This record gives sequence, C-alpha cells and structure tokens, in this order.
Amino acid sequence: MEDEKKTEVVLLACGSFNPITNMHLRLFELAKDYFNETGKYKVIKGIISPVGDAYKKKGLISASHRVAMAKLATKNSDWVEVDDWESSQSEWLETLKVLRYHHQKLLPPDPANSLQNAVPSTKRGRKRKQEPNRHDPVKKKNQSPDIKGVPQVKLLCGSDMLESFGIPNLWKLEDITEIVENHGLVCISRAGNNVQKFIYESDILWRHKNNIHLVEEWITNDISSTKIRRALRRGQSIRYLVPDVVQAYIEKHNLYSPESEDRNAGLILAPLQKQASESKN
Repeated sequence: MEDEKKTEVVLLACGSFNPITNMHLRLFELAKDYFNETGKYKVIKGIISPVGDAYKKKGLISASHRVAMAKLATKNSDWVEVDDWESSQSEWLETLKVLRYHHQKLLPPDPANSLQNAVPSTKRGRKRKQEPNRHDPVKKKNQSPDIKGVPQVKLLCGSDMLESFGIPNLWKLEDITEIVENHGLVCISRAGNNVQKFIYESDILWRHKNNIHLVEEWITNDISSTKIRRALRRGQSIRYLVPDVVQAYIEKHNLYSPESEDRNAGLILAPLQKQASESKN
C-alpha cells in the first residue's frame, strides 16, 4: 500500500519516567514495527509526556529532572520527542486531557479548532500564571478525532497501565471509554500475559477491542524505573539499563536516594484524591 493511503499515527506515552529507561524507548520501536507491518498505518511521531509533580506518586522526583533525562535519552532519535506541556501544569491532568491536547495540535488551522481556548491569555508586563483547567482544549460534543488527513493520536502503554483501568477510582469510566473509542490504545505485553483476558472481562474494553492494538514483546525486557531506583539506592550499577547520558545525569545530580524515595510518602495519589473530592460534591 502506498504511503499516502496509510493512516498516519502519533504514539503518545504518558507516565512518570522516573527515570526513563531503555525499556521505555523500546516500547516505541516495538509499536512502530507493529504498525508498519500491518501495511495500513504509518507512524510519523512518538511523544513522551512525563507527568507533573502534582501527581504525588511516592518517590516521584522533580519534573524538571525527569523531562531533562527524557530529552537526553531521545536526543539521537529522529522520530521520538519529549513534550513538557503536561509536566509544566500546576495541577495534575487526566491522561485523556493530554490526548485531547496533542490531537488538537494536529488539527488544520481553523477557528473552530483553534488552540486559543486552550492557552491562557497573557497580560503585557505580567508573568503568565499556570491555570491547568484553562489549558484543557475545548472538546465539542460528539467531536471525533478521526478527521480525514489528521494523524490519529494513540496512547502507548505497557500491560500494567492497561490493567490499571481496573483499579477502583483511578480512572473515570467515561475517560476510559473516550480513550479507547476515539483515540485507541497500543499495549505492549509479554507473550503469555493475561491482557487479552483482562480485555475480555471488561465490557468497555471488549466493546472497543478493535481499537486496542496488542503488541507482543517476544524479546523480553524486565527493566522498570522502580528496579532502577532500587539499584541506585543500593549503590548498584545501572549501566546498559538506561541510556549512558541518563546515567551520567543521575550521577551528576545525585538524584535517587532513600530520601528521594520517601518523597510524597503518605500522600494520596492525585486521581484518587480528585475522585474522592468529586464524589463528596
């Protein structure tokens, strides 16, 4: 199939990236291979969007460091880039809002699709104040991202994120529905994983299973940010687990320690706190 007849796809990965690892980078390559092999899609870009500090996850170091490491890790990539819009917000943003934002950026110039409503106005001579709620692009009712000629923004994730849909109050059901119905998921899972069983047991996911792309990872890689931080706390080597430039950055700034792992300890995760607050109201 000629390239102009293929559906263009942008892969968006949201998460802590605390720190970014070689496995995070491999997710993009695995997903790109999968789509290219279908003959129906053409991956044109990959976006890494680190979560903001307001997420309040235990052990989450400053977004400025996490973004800096991600940029170093992707410096030599000709198609994966880092976007700091999400991480620069003063409040935590739902993943759906990040998907909407990146989709809207791809829309052709049109007053109805303008990002003006998504960006706060700046008064002359005054520093712009971050107001996350005003950064959320306006989404018209029944607006579908599947506009002819506009690349599809699909959420790239591992099986752990997909299965987190089942954790009570972590995700809104309407958000899950819009993500899988309007955007789509690309889930990298290890051979023999129970992701298909999880999809079967979820009515929402099963209804939109055709928009969930499961990519099997045959060359298994068990690297995780959690294990990287554990090794660093114990003074063990992380070489070949993260890009060399990321290791150098971590060592230069002495980023991970028992003290940093206790950051946000005892705090409620932002989505759980938000759901609790909304249920009271």
